[in-house]
Amino acid sequence: MHNKTPLELLDMNKRWAAERLSYDSDFFTSLVNVQKPDYLWIGCSDSRVPANEIVGLKSGEMFVHRNIANVVPHSDLNCLSVIQYAVEALEVSHIIVVGHYGCGGIKAAMDQNHHGEIDNWLAHIKDIYRQNYEEISAISDRERQADRLCELNVSTQVRNVAKTSVVQKAWKNGRKLKVHGWVYGLEDGILHDLDVGVESREQLHTVFQIDTTR
Repeated sequence: MHNKTPLELLDMNKRWAAERLSYDSDFFTSLVNVQKPDYLWIGCSDSRVPANEIVGLKSGEMFVHRNIANVVPHSDLNCLSVIQYAVEALEVSHIIVVGHYGCGGIKAAMDQNHHGEIDNWLAHIKDIYRQNYEEISAISDRERQADRLCELNVSTQVRNVAKTSVVQKAWKNGRKLKVHGWVYGLEDGILHDLDVGVESREQLHTVFQIDTTR
């Protein structure tokens, strides 16, 4: 794979823009004043998982937040701000947490090596690993162990999204908003629904149900 220089990327951008206009002369003008996506995608920063492309959506049809291993910590103001904007300003109907098999962040969380500052971020995933250690350890294949932790991580982050005051307030106000959990297969390009979706505060433990009227 030939690594392009930044100047080459700028040239490729011009060709890309010209190609889009050749198919649709209003492609860019139609995007300038309107951003009305129905989906918020919370995914991994991995370059092999382009959000709107793998679901066949156009520019402007999906709001996207990405970080290492698609984690939604309760203290991450970046992620929480994205969720708030998506729910309250864009009024999305679906929040989709998407992990992917073969995730480097997941694998790094499973070893005892020192990875630098990212170890502090991976601690969120290590907690999930610890909580499910017996189940994961019972799997003989190391790759499959990582795949299972990937699934458990997605499930946990789905519930973390549902626990936020922004999402619970939307439900309290009668909004139809569902949080989904998917995993993407790098080997075949297929998304898998883990069936761990949450669409009401009643699906959460009473400890996490926030009274947003106060």
